[in-house]
Amino acid sequence: MTKGYFQRRASWEILLKVSSGSYSDQALEKVLKNYDFNSLDIAFITELSFGCIRYRKYLDLWIDHVSKLSHLKQPPKLRWLLHVGLYQLLKMDKIPFSAAIYSTVEVAKRTDIKGLDGTLNAILRNTVRNLEKDNFPKISSDEIERLSYIESLPLWLVKEIVQWVGIKEAKNIAKSFNKKPSIDLRINSLKTDLNKFLKELNESNINAEAIINLDNGVALNSNPRSIKNLPGYNNGLWVVQDRSSQWVAPLLNPRKGEKILDACSAPGSKTTHLAELVQDDAEILAVDRSLKRLKILESNLERLNIKSVKTFNADASSLIKIKPNFVSYFDKILIDAPCSGIGTFARNPDIRWSLSKEKINHLIILQEKLLQNIFPLLKRNGSLVYSTCTICPEENNLLIKRFLSNNKELKLESERQILPEFSKPGDGFYAAKITYK
Repeated sequence: MTKGYFQRRASWEILLKVSSGSYSDQALEKVLKNYDFNSLDIAFITELSFGCIRYRKYLDLWIDHVSKLSHLKQPPKLRWLLHVGLYQLLKMDKIPFSAAIYSTVEVAKRTDIKGLDGTLNAILRNTVRNLEKDNFPKISSDEIERLSYIESLPLWLVKEIVQWVGIKEAKNIAKSFNKKPSIDLRINSLKTDLNKFLKELNESNINAEAIINLDNGVALNSNPRSIKNLPGYNNGLWVVQDRSSQWVAPLLNPRKGEKILDACSAPGSKTTHLAELVQDDAEILAVDRSLKRLKILESNLERLNIKSVKTFNADASSLIKIKPNFVSYFDKILIDAPCSGIGTFARNPDIRWSLSKEKINHLIILQEKLLQNIFPLLKRNGSLVYSTCTICPEENNLLIKRFLSNNKELKLESERQILPEFSKPGDGFYAAKITYK
């Protein structure tokens, strides 16, 4: 079989896993283990599969436009393979229509939907005819509905974003959700320095550069076959961490010898950052309720050779009951709260389809509980940083405003909301620094 066939089949298999509830990055990793692809193949498969996930609503619109059956009536496996074919025809300009159709139909012929290969072929060829005639699906003239279809986002979410930032900024944000995300690293300052590490990457013919306004941030300008094969991984010279996330830990201004709590720590990028900022000389407690994720954190601590961090498997909101001696114990506290993740849609394309207003409301309750139950663990004159990777005001500034109004002994020192932008790399992020007066 041709390479094109295996690329399309792997992309389809990723979509099948995501449709069954897997996260996109996990699905990608699991599927690729079954093949022997080179870096160019992986880049193609990632673009194709993640593009299909991002543009699900737009691709379904085209199915409804060119097929007798709506997308909801298509057999699920055929629907996702149609997405593989349609994305190539609609969004990947460098692929000839004939190659896209042939390779995609071959997948149907050689799998358990082989009886539907004729239907798949007919729908994809009908799409080409419509494209050649400039016969595009009709979309509502309503600006918000159009944005929902063109950038492939749930309508309820587009309405929310417009309410938060206005239609002009909403268009920019929605467009940014469909761009290729950056790959950012943070060097382990305990083991190397920025110039030395960049030189090592350059000598390995890896295109990378320092990230402006970050002391230890590195941007990769090309996709590696495997991130773990980059120089310095086994030696603990770096961790993967988005540039927007890298400015959170320094907000705490952690110092040597302090007692520091990372309340929602796993998988540990901010925990290890805190340890590096204090030269691995502090008492850092990393708490997380997921034992599996905590094991990943412990693995990272071992790889980076960090000794100042102790892990504890617990629900951080219950720490005050589990460890009453922790009341007024910590000099600094980081709460990187569970959130809707709206700021990371470019990196995690599947989230947009599983998120709901009800889930956000549930998260807000959890975030309030975390804040209220954790701040008593802070010493007087201590500092607490609350952060999220969302742009939802109810999870961010509005929640902090309400929290502070109910706790007059606390003072807001600073807060910052980073919105994702199409023209700039980086996720959406929020952080507020609070002091205990």
